[in-house]
Amino acid sequence: MSRTPWLSPDFADEQGLLRLASHSFALEANGMRVLVDTGIGNGKPRANPAWNNLNSDYEARLRAAGFAPENVDLVILTHLHTDHVGWNTRAEGGTWVPTFPNARYVTSRTEWDHWAGVDMEEARRQMFRDSVHPVREAGLFDLVDVADEGTDVAPGIRLLPTPGHTPGQVAVEVSSRGETALITGDSVHHPVQMAHPELCSCVDTAPELAARTRSRLLDSLADTSTLLLGSHFPPPTAGHVRREDGGYRLVPAPSEDTPVGD
Repeated sequence: MSRTPWLSPDFADEQGLLRLASHSFALEANGMRVLVDTGIGNGKPRANPAWNNLNSDYEARLRAAGFAPENVDLVILTHLHTDHVGWNTRAEGGTWVPTFPNARYVTSRTEWDHWAGVDMEEARRQMFRDSVHPVREAGLFDLVDVADEGTDVAPGIRLLPTPGHTPGQVAVEVSSRGETALITGDSVHHPVQMAHPELCSCVDTAPELAARTRSRLLDSLADTSTLLLGSHFPPPTAGHVRREDGGYRLVPAPSEDTPVGD
């Protein structure tokens, strides 16, 4: 904390304990209602006690924000981890059905191919059974080949490859009226990684690659007008990347809109 006093009080407490959150991002782009990641989900058996059989008001808050599930056009999944796909589906008549029945659910083909080719532990297989496979079986799953320079999936919305946390993870760049924002996915878990890009999550599939990806991403954003939206940043969730002491820091931006979290 001595090197990163700016983390307190929003991103860490006085003892240096880091604060994290879990967000979805709801936005409108050229008449489309778009959701980036779907959080943890309700009523689902999970190995993590904090996520097990949740009963949150996530759907009610989405509706209150003007994003009724039936009116969502596009769901972007930055990667296929439990805390990013949970509200893909909801319980109905003893089975799991897509929460957003009229949406195209997008993730990178590299991400899908990775998980399709590994021997997953039971907890992850359960997550795929209740939150991923029902969407695919409904014909709503759309795998996208993401180019090195990024790939547009809708006007003003581009997927950027940010591998390391998972092989096919993407960040989401949103552009409108000359302004740009970037949703991190888990390429940056916490603002402390701006000061120390080498710090990695224990669940990164390729830590060294994750660190390189993070450094490259932060360098591209530093001292620009691009608004950074951290998928796990507690409020204030949005800010700008600035260079400081040979690294970077997050300068929070005032926000009129609050991300819809789980």
